[in-house]
Amino acid sequence: MLSVYNLSVQFGKRVLFDDVNITFSGTNCYGIIGANGAGKSTFLKILSGKQESNSGSVFLEPGKRLSVLEQNHNAFDEYTVLDTILRGNQELYKVKAEMDSIYAKKDFSDADGERVGELQVIFEEMDGWNAESEAATLLSHLEIEPSLHYNKMVDLDGTQKVRVLLAQALFGNPDVLIMDEPTNDLDYETIAWLEQFLANYEHTVIVVSHDRHFLDAVCTHISDIDFGKIQHFSGNYTFWYESSQLAARQRAQQNKKGEEKKKELQEFIARFSANVAKSKQATSRKKMIEKLNIEEIKPSSRRYPAIIFEQDREAGDQILNIENLSYSLEGETLFSNININLGRGDKVVVYSKDSRAVTAFYEILNNSKKANTGSFQWGVTTGQAYLPLDHDSYFENGDLNLVDWLRQFALTEEEREEVYIRGFLGKMIFSGEEALKKSNVLSGGEKVRCMLSKMMMSRSNVIMMDEPTNHLDLESITALNNALTNFKGTLLLTTHDHAFAQTVGNRIIELTPKGVIDRFLTFDEYMTDTKLKEQRLSMYNI
Repeated sequence: MLSVYNLSVQFGKRVLFDDVNITFSGTNCYGIIGANGAGKSTFLKILSGKQESNSGSVFLEPGKRLSVLEQNHNAFDEYTVLDTILRGNQELYKVKAEMDSIYAKKDFSDADGERVGELQVIFEEMDGWNAESEAATLLSHLEIEPSLHYNKMVDLDGTQKVRVLLAQALFGNPDVLIMDEPTNDLDYETIAWLEQFLANYEHTVIVVSHDRHFLDAVCTHISDIDFGKIQHFSGNYTFWYESSQLAARQRAQQNKKGEEKKKELQEFIARFSANVAKSKQATSRKKMIEKLNIEEIKPSSRRYPAIIFEQDREAGDQILNIENLSYSLEGETLFSNININLGRGDKVVVYSKDSRAVTAFYEILNNSKKANTGSFQWGVTTGQAYLPLDHDSYFENGDLNLVDWLRQFALTEEEREEVYIRGFLGKMIFSGEEALKKSNVLSGGEKVRCMLSKMMMSRSNVIMMDEPTNHLDLESITALNNALTNFKGTLLLTTHDHAFAQTVGNRIIELTPKGVIDRFLTFDEYMTDTKLKEQRLSMYNI
C-alpha cells in the first residue's frame, strides 16, 4: 500500500538512511523505533511528503488516502474546530467548500445548478453528509465539548488543540495513518481510548512513540531503524525487546548447541503468545502472534545505560508522615487536606488530573516551596534523591565538563577520582570523549541521564521522580523501568508512561482539590475501578 524504494538520506557526512526498501501494508500497525537521532521523525516526514530524501522514492497505492497527525499545534488557529477536523480529508473539504461557495452566490445560474448536482453526487459517495456527525463523535471521544465545536482553534488551550488535531488525523478512516508521538499531552483515559481505536483500526498505521504500553497495545510489527536500514519484525515492542535480549544472550553463549538455542527460542515464543492471549490488551490485532517466527529474532545493536539504585543503608519503618497539607496557586486550590503515611518499600505513583499539583507537592517535600497549611516529616533514617520536572538549574555552570559536573556530587575521595567518574559515566553511555562534553551543550535526554547518575551516586533509600521519562529514548526508559522495579527502597513517582506506572507502583496516591485518595492497588486496577472513578471525579472542581 505504501512503499519506499532505494531511499537514502544524508546530512553532510552523516548517513541517516542508506538504500532503504520497505513496504507498509494491510491492517497492520507498524511501530517505528530507533535510538535518539536514528531518523524516526525524519522518516515519517519523508513518508508524508514534508521532507525530500537525497535519493529514492515513496509510492502510495493509487486511490488511497494518507493522513498525518499535525505536529504544529497552531497551524489551524484561524479555523473553527469542526472546520479543522474536516480539513483532515482534503478532497472532501474541497468539494464541500466549492458547494458552499456556489450556494452563497446571489446570481445562481443553471450552470451552477449543474455543478452543484455533480458535487453532491461526489459528496455523497464520500459519505460527506455524515462528515460533521462523524467529526462530532470523534471530538466527543476526545472530550472536546460540543460548546467548543464552532470556536476557533486559537481559543483552545494546548491540550484541547492536541485532541482536535488527533481527531483530524483519524477523521474519515484514512487508508494510511501516520502519527509521530500521538500520546504526548494526552491523559490516561484518552490514551486508553486511542489504544482501543487503533487496535481495531482496519487500515495501515505507522507510528513513532516512546510509550511502550501504547506500542504493545496497538502494534502488529516493530520497524527497527539500525545501521541506516529499516527492518520489520512481527510482534509488539515487548516481544521485540525480550526476543532481542534473548538473542544477544544466546550469541554470547558460544558453547551452546544450535538445537538447544532453537528450542529455547521456540519456548520463548510459546510463552509470550500464551501471555498475550490472556492479557487485557488482547484484541483482533493480536492475531499477529500466530505469525511470530524464530528466524526473525535477532540481537539488537542498542546500548542500554546501566542504571542501578543502591541504598547506603536500609531505612527504618517510618519513611514520611504528611498532615493536612494544602497548596493554592493564584487563588486556585491545587490540593488540600493531604494526610499520608509512607512505609518502607512503598512504591507510590503520585497522580493528579492537574500536573501542577504533583510538581508543587514534590517541591514542598524538597523545601523549594512552602505549603499553605500542614506539615511533613521525613523519618530520621531516610535520605532522599529527587529528579525534578525542571532540572535546568543544575546545568547553569556550562563551563563544567561531565566529569567535573558529576564530581560535585561525589560522597567519598574515591568517587572524586577521574577513573571512577569516567567508569560511572561510561555505564550511562558517556564514554571516551563524550565524558568531556560541556554541560551546556547536552540534549534533554543527556541531562536526564546526568541527573540519574547524580541520584545513583547519592545511594539514597528514598527516590522521588517527577516525569523521569521526559526526553529519554526507549532504551533509557526501559533501563530506568527495570532499575526502579528492582530498587529495594521507597519510591514516589509521577509519570505519563503507563508501563512505568503499572510495573513499578504498588500504591496509588491521587492529589485533588478536595483531599487525597490513597489505595494499595496497581495502576490498572486503580484506573479501571468503577466506584473509584465516580469518587475521583467528585473530588475535582468539575
